[in-house]
Amino acid sequence: MGKKAVILLSGGLDSTTLMAIAKQEGYELYALTFRYGQRHENEIICAKKVASVFNAKEHLIFDIDLAKIGGSSLTTNAPVPKERGINEISASIPSTYVPARNTIFLSIALAWAETIGSRAVFIGVNSIDWSGYPDCRPEYIRAFQNMADLATKTGVEDKEKIKIFTPLINMAKGEIIRKGISLGVDYSLTHSCYDPLKGEGNGSWVKPCGVCDSCLLRKKGFAEAGVIDPLS
Repeated sequence: MGKKAVILLSGGLDSTTLMAIAKQEGYELYALTFRYGQRHENEIICAKKVASVFNAKEHLIFDIDLAKIGGSSLTTNAPVPKERGINEISASIPSTYVPARNTIFLSIALAWAETIGSRAVFIGVNSIDWSGYPDCRPEYIRAFQNMADLATKTGVEDKEKIKIFTPLINMAKGEIIRKGISLGVDYSLTHSCYDPLKGEGNGSWVKPCGVCDSCLLRKKGFAEAGVIDPLS
């Protein structure tokens, strides 16, 4: 049997690159996507395309309604920050922070990994070009890893623990894009926008707003990588 990896897949630039890295390293891919009450369905649409292109062994779309808790402009009607400077983006924790999101997502990923016999969970957190989220920091990942070792049957009884892998955590966005391109990633499949613009008519297509924090970081990354963003 091949080695298995649970990949947290949002359909975004980072998580798609993560799929390519895990595949290159010989893992059988188990993609995990969350419908968590976010502002739009574009994440789910893109994640399905990415999972298909990478021939994921399984793609689990998990429903959990964090909008019931609120506290974020991604799960409420509160305005998304836009047209901010790059330095301003990471200066403080923005309204797009979803309370405890990565803790919830990683806990479910950990449970699925233990169930299917996987010893690897990949998450595309980044602490270089980021929005200042506290659950994207290396010290957070170390703390979650410690919890995973203590809180699972695998962690207590097995010699090989479930490891949380964060290969993008110390990479600038341009480096991530160059890495993805070297692995053949088609970034036209991805999305990044927090607040995409709906199309006319039935609204069956969306396009990035171009000015939210995530769009600006994506734009910065493609400029650093010296390539044209296929979504531009």
